[in-house]
Formats: sequence, structure tokens, C-alpha cells
Amino acid sequence: MDQPPVIDVSALVNGESDARRERAAREIGQACRDSGFFYISGHGVPSSLLERLDRAARRFFELPLHQKMEISMDRGGRAWRGFFPVGGELTSGRPDLKEGVYFGAELPEGDPRAGTPLHGRNLFPAQVPELGEAVLEYIDTLTGLAQSVMRGVALSLGLAEDYFVAGYTADPTVLFRIFHYPPAPPASDEWGVGEHTDYGLLTLLAQDRNGGLQVRARTGWIEAPPIPGTFVCNLGDMLDRLTGGLYRSTPHRVRNVSGHERLSFPFFFDPGWDDEVPPLPSRAAGSPGAPEGGPARWDGQDLRAFTGTYGEYLLGKVSKVFPQLRQDVL
Repeated sequence: MDQPPVIDVSALVNGESDARRERAAREIGQACRDSGFFYISGHGVPSSLLERLDRAARRFFELPLHQKMEISMDRGGRAWRGFFPVGGELTSGRPDLKEGVYFGAELPEGDPRAGTPLHGRNLFPAQVPELGEAVLEYIDTLTGLAQSVMRGVALSLGLAEDYFVAGYTADPTVLFRIFHYPPAPPASDEWGVGEHTDYGLLTLLAQDRNGGLQVRARTGWIEAPPIPGTFVCNLGDMLDRLTGGLYRSTPHRVRNVSGHERLSFPFFFDPGWDDEVPPLPSRAAGSPGAPEGGPARWDGQDLRAFTGTYGEYLLGKVSKVFPQLRQDVL
């Protein structure tokens, strides 16, 4: 496989005929088993929204560092929102060659969930007011798209189409990031993001025209270059766990050797914070009639061994990414 497949999800987004939805679901299922990565087209997200978001993000990253630090993550408290500078985030214990901003679902004043870690209000820059407007619209739009893709995932597993929408994602954990990657020298061993898997159900990624995303396929590392009009979709650890390894959360990494600045916009769509995520009874590895699970994970972790809620799993992961903020959240 030279690169992940492109799948038209318009039938899932628009509620078209059973045959077209089932075709999209079959293609999603195949991609989930093969690599855990695919592109989606026919998603219905307006290009104008992506363009607004891109323009506003570029304006923000052009600001002097001291102005970007006005919304630094240490000001976000338990909500864990805001800006971090280059080298401020760790992947696999090593600083990344990127800067970025963390966002999430915006909760109104007085919302009882506001005191929960990784929940609350966003921090937006006063110098670029259009960024906040674009981010909130984008989060709402991508939440709807992610629910549609999860309908396809459910069908691909032989489940009711609303299995996830009515269950694990009825009140999803929604996180959004904007990352800015300076160009790395061609011979550099510095990674914009080191090898890792995502934590939740699925990630929807918009990227600019400067590539750098690499996916670990069965044959080795492959490129996932930008394809106009598509999102990259990849699975997270919780879908791996739910399916007993049939659907894989696949390692990926980023190195920007394009010679240009690179922006990416990963949207993370995860189970509800308080949800426990046991393997699906008919899909758990070792269950009677269950499909054979995939190969051992790259990091040696056994996702079936985890017990607890998704929120507990996420906190354990994220606290390693920003160890200096750990005490603000835990």
C-alpha cells in the first residue's frame, strides 16, 4: 500500500440509501483492518470554513511569542487549554519540533462539567478574534462529521448504525488542536511529532499542502500526503480496545522537511469521559467466534489490560505529554 485509501462518506453524512451507506461501511471496515488510516471525501465541511480557520491560525502563529504566551496553557488550569511553544510538548518523552494551541468543547458558565479535568472554557487570543469564532464553528461541524463516520464504523462491525451515537459518543469527549511545525533540516533527526498512537475513537485531520505525516503500515513507514478536499481519518486506542485488536490504532509521526512552515488541524473524537470501554462481546479477542486480532502493538501495551473510565485513561496519557502541568489537572 503506497498510501491510505480515499473513502467517500457522503452517504453516511447525508443519510442516503442503505446500499450506499453499507458500501462506505465496507470500505471503512477494510481500511480499519488493513492500516487504521484512510482519507474521507464527500464530508460536506465547507472549504470556506477551513480557509477561515487556516488564515486565523497563521495570523496567530505570526504573533510575537510574548503575545502568544498571553493564552499559555498554564493559564488554562484544569481545562488544559491554550498555547505551548516549540519544544513544550513531549511525545514518547522527547520534545516535539512544533508549537500549538489546545482547544475543546466550549462549556457555558455554571456547567457542572466545568470542574472536570480537560473540560471548561477555551483561551482565545485577543489579537486574532476571528480565531475563536472559526474554532468553535469548526468543532461543532467536525463533531457532526465524526458521528457520521462512527455510524459507518458501527455498520462495518455488524452493529446497529446508531450503536456509538446512542452510547459511547452520546456525550463525547471532544478535543481540537492546531499545530505549527517549523521546517526541519533535511538531515535532522528532529521530529515534529514522534511515533505515537491517538487515545480515543478516531481523529479527523486537516493538513495544509506541506506534507510530513507518516503512517506505520505492515510493509513499513508510508507517507500520508495532503489530498485536497479530504480529511485523514485514523483510529485511536479505544477502537482498538473495543474490537480486541481487529481495528488498529496505528503508530504515526510527523517530520516537516518541506522547507516551509506546516499547519495541521487534528480533531479528536473520543468516548464520554465517564464511560468504561470494555471490548465488544462479539469482537473481543479470545471470544467464541471472534476474528483473530492483529499483531502485537508497537509499544508492547495490552489495551485489554486497562480497567477504568476513558477519562482516567486519557489523563494518564496526557499528563506524560505536559508533565509540568500534571499537578494542575490531577
